[in-house]
Amino acid sequence: MKFIVSSTYLLKQLQVLGGVINNSNTLPILDNFLFELKDSKLTVSASDLETTMSSTLDVESDNDGSIALPARLLLDTLKTFPEQPLTFVVEDNNTVEISSNHGKYALAYADGNEFPKAVELDNPSTTTIAGDILATAISKTIFAAGNDDLRPVMSGVFFQFSTEGLTFVATDAHKLVKYTREDIKADQVAEFIMPKKPLNLLKGILAANDDMVTIEYNDSNAKFTFENSILVCRLIDGKYPNYEAVIPKENPNKLTIDRTQFSNSVRRVSIFSNKTTHQIRLKIAGAELNISAEDIDYSNKAEERLTCDYQGDDMQIGFNSRFLTEMLNNLSADQVQLEMSLPNRAGILTPIDGLDEGEHVTMLVMPVMLNN
Repeated sequence: MKFIVSSTYLLKQLQVLGGVINNSNTLPILDNFLFELKDSKLTVSASDLETTMSSTLDVESDNDGSIALPARLLLDTLKTFPEQPLTFVVEDNNTVEISSNHGKYALAYADGNEFPKAVELDNPSTTTIAGDILATAISKTIFAAGNDDLRPVMSGVFFQFSTEGLTFVATDAHKLVKYTREDIKADQVAEFIMPKKPLNLLKGILAANDDMVTIEYNDSNAKFTFENSILVCRLIDGKYPNYEAVIPKENPNKLTIDRTQFSNSVRRVSIFSNKTTHQIRLKIAGAELNISAEDIDYSNKAEERLTCDYQGDDMQIGFNSRFLTEMLNNLSADQVQLEMSLPNRAGILTPIDGLDEGEHVTMLVMPVMLNN
């Protein structure tokens, strides 16, 4: 088995696939990349048993074969090469020899047949979506997903596809984000929960990529196919909580404000808040928003006044500043609206501008109890 490939082209693909490999694997074979050669196509795969990703590269070769090469060693070596052709030759003594312009490097390989096979999906449902739209949907929601091992359903992003549109939801019980696209529709109704790791991989690869992504899914697995890559992952098992029930419907108090100004104020004032609760207080009266925080233990306090557009009753409400800042940073609008009903009910944050036609973002942030 022998093939010739460009060093930077190979490195670029392997760096993406390297994101799949865990630092500590139960099976030693998972520390390797699987190289499968057929004619002049080289398919490289990486897996952690839950997620398997493969990319197909064009190489110069007329052989077939499959071997598993140590991922860390290969990546570290490729990073040091300037752009040049590399020749890989499988030798008889169980090593692969890589020849560059300046030298030769031999590394031991494992049998490719030991590598776990990617799951095949039985009669899956299919939806097609543009890569950059999927990347936006992931980055707008994934930050709100939880990290609680006791509630695994909340540690992923809920995909809800219907003939009306696509909805993506994430929550950790303190904050919730719902991202909807009405301009893209699925053929049939489907719901599944995607784990964070494959989503982060997809987000990184698809960020500036408007190629179409085909999503196939059944009850236990999902498969994403785009360009020359395929990602298959196991879905999170369980029923997603009824998120519509927690979004308050009647919110008579509406605050409209410049996002950057609001975000900067919250960030500055929160430096003076209590280090365990991160509590800040919003006091709204007329066209004035007063943001304050106090750390009684250290006698630190801060207060800022902003002008805003407000319709509703005067009110005081407390929020965890970290959640509020995170949400404001994940919106790209110039103006945002915060809708509230009562100091003990969730506030709804929505962007007023900067959205595409048919695109909606709703962010929900739970209040914290204020101590008078």
